[in-house]
Amino acid sequence: MELVYNENNQPSIRIQEALLYHSKYYDTSIQGFHMQLLHDDERPFVFSTPRLEEEDKVLLNIPFKSEALDELFKMQRVPQKLSYITELLGIPEKDQELFASFFTEESPRIYDKYEGDFIRTRYFGHACILIETKDMNILVDPCISYQYDSETRRQTIADLPETIDYAIITHNHQDHILLETMLHLRHKIKNVVFPRNRSGVIVDPSLKLMLRNIGFENVIEMDQMEDLPIPGGKISCFPFYGEHGDLDVYSKLGYLINIAGYKVMCLADSNNIEPQLYKHVHDIHGDIDVLFLGMECDGAPISWVYGSYFKIDRDKDQTRRLSGSNYSAGIDIVKRFNCKEVYVYAMGQEPWVKYLTSVIYTDESNPIIQSNNLLEDCKGQGIVAERLFGQKEILSGKEVLQEN
Repeated sequence: MELVYNENNQPSIRIQEALLYHSKYYDTSIQGFHMQLLHDDERPFVFSTPRLEEEDKVLLNIPFKSEALDELFKMQRVPQKLSYITELLGIPEKDQELFASFFTEESPRIYDKYEGDFIRTRYFGHACILIETKDMNILVDPCISYQYDSETRRQTIADLPETIDYAIITHNHQDHILLETMLHLRHKIKNVVFPRNRSGVIVDPSLKLMLRNIGFENVIEMDQMEDLPIPGGKISCFPFYGEHGDLDVYSKLGYLINIAGYKVMCLADSNNIEPQLYKHVHDIHGDIDVLFLGMECDGAPISWVYGSYFKIDRDKDQTRRLSGSNYSAGIDIVKRFNCKEVYVYAMGQEPWVKYLTSVIYTDESNPIIQSNNLLEDCKGQGIVAERLFGQKEILSGKEVLQEN
């Protein structure tokens, strides 16, 4: 560590984070997985510890970066001998019968690749959306459900393309970059796009360092107001406020995905506490076609994620919350960008994300009331508007012109 003073002459520290990954404190021997068959959406809360050995689970003590995991997850599409993966993962003899029960000889359904001339956007639940053309796809905030007989319609890993050209991360919270999903998709992902952090700050860890050390090779670190060229358009990055309890967290970005002039804006958990920010963004990028906006406007207290890093009084814990936009903040964004379609998402309502968010709403819950007000206002203005749940497909009316 380096001992420093901030601009207010208060003492602070800067962590040499990159060195941690080359020290005894980055111990891959404590990394591992539980594998089990799920028959419902009830799972232990993600922040609960520890995960102990149980009769219906196989515990894999292997590092996250192990290429054996890629071989395992490829088997959802590509057949392989059971003996091959059992040996590769080092499954102990006592677990081999249970491990074998996780596999089937039945062929998976064939993925129907999108071959249309327009832009297709599919909602996979919570904050996860997939934007596709016939030549390219972009997956935002990967958090994918698993398939089983359920009343809730859902799209799963099987509904993803064979390869993911760009996996985009808005910010470093567990419901927006889910390790379970990221490692599951690692063999599919060509590039991971994510926000740059504020180096050396314990509450703002580096996604670049984490991703590289768990086996992702093509990582693209983006800064505010940068553009990333993509086939037929670009991905533009801009800052957003809120969602981090007023901490000085830099690693959070809103994204504007522009394909052939068709603009999709993903704002995740942005809290529009200062509308002037989006005035500047609009001055640069103009009107948009589709807005995805998170409206979990109550939010958890700051200690829910950051309580282990510093001491905070209870009254401040309740006022400094991880909250998104309410009605007045949200409608300002809608009007600012003259949106044609507005979708409220990232509400944590899908049953398969409850173990990540612990969110349970009623009709009287403030986020439901606030988002209802926004949807009613939008519809009154002739704007297509919906609060998303489960799955959704949006097909644009704008044809993608193919490059010569």
